[in-house]
Amino acid sequence: MQIISFTTMNEQDPKRVRRVRYNGTHPKSFKEKYKELHPEQYANDIAKVIEQGRTPAGMHRSICVNEIIAFLKIVPGQIGLDATLGYGGHSLEMIKYLLPGGRLYAIDVDPIELPRTKNRLASLGYGSDVLVIKKMNFSDIDLIAAEAGLMNFVLADLGVSSMQIDNPERGFSYKVEGPLDLRLNPKSGKSAATLLKNISLQKLENLFIKNADEPYYEPIAKAIISKISKGIPIVTTTQLQEIIGESLEFISPANRKDIIKKSCQRCFQALRIEVNNELDVLDKFLEKLPDVLASGGRVAILSFHSGEDRRVKKSFQNLFREGIYSEVAPDPIRPSVEEINTNPRARSAKLRWAIKV
Repeated sequence: MQIISFTTMNEQDPKRVRRVRYNGTHPKSFKEKYKELHPEQYANDIAKVIEQGRTPAGMHRSICVNEIIAFLKIVPGQIGLDATLGYGGHSLEMIKYLLPGGRLYAIDVDPIELPRTKNRLASLGYGSDVLVIKKMNFSDIDLIAAEAGLMNFVLADLGVSSMQIDNPERGFSYKVEGPLDLRLNPKSGKSAATLLKNISLQKLENLFIKNADEPYYEPIAKAIISKISKGIPIVTTTQLQEIIGESLEFISPANRKDIIKKSCQRCFQALRIEVNNELDVLDKFLEKLPDVLASGGRVAILSFHSGEDRRVKKSFQNLFREGIYSEVAPDPIRPSVEEINTNPRARSAKLRWAIKV
């Protein structure tokens, strides 16, 4: 006897999950931008977003790519390091010039974005024979050199990636509601909210000055400490943004909105730098850098604020005078007007370079 089995509709077809719905004609929140978050499925839509001079949600547009490639002069068979992998845009371009026979090492400290980038690059056919990816802080580049040997070139992009900024759950942007976190590795260290719980007025003022050159550091710091002393915790990005705005109410209405915007950007930057110990990490990276470069090796560093750029400039010039670098950039290279017009986040970038003796 032939036995016929029957299955239910649910067993045959798994229940479809509806995409996130949004109000109005265009998605506004991060989670609603389902097309931008799946660029492999919506290439035409992604192209339109980029044409409008915007960065698609969940993506990052690499800065000064042409200028970096022109300086590094990569040839097949070399060994190089992308010290800040991020979305992998710079790495993809550098690999093109390494093949055949070359190998690129790439590191990043972000445990959320690193696996995504690794999977995306692997899907493009770049396995460990060409691209070796490790979760590591770039202050530990000596460990990479111990494994791989001396590097023919090194790139470090010191900026925060767009996919980190745009995701409200990471707390990097004052523009959207989210936890006041700001950690590049949210599994390690203290969040910005925790930092503010017990900080003194003097330390907070110094933090705003040292990490962001904030001109209104005094009223902003006093307003933050006042809230905390009254038992009002500052745990979200919106709370901090509102406090900064309230502290600058004395500014003329004609200029207030723009000044508050810039102060928010600077204060969030200052807290991010402190939470991630970014300047100390950069100093360690710059100190170890000559020892991981082969003779004639080239290094390019993209910075995005004056504190970073001063350190890079000072290190390069000091090591040039000591005869460790044969050449250093006389002036920083800035993104072209065309690049800034199509990618406004490139506006503050400065590229400096050096060549090992």
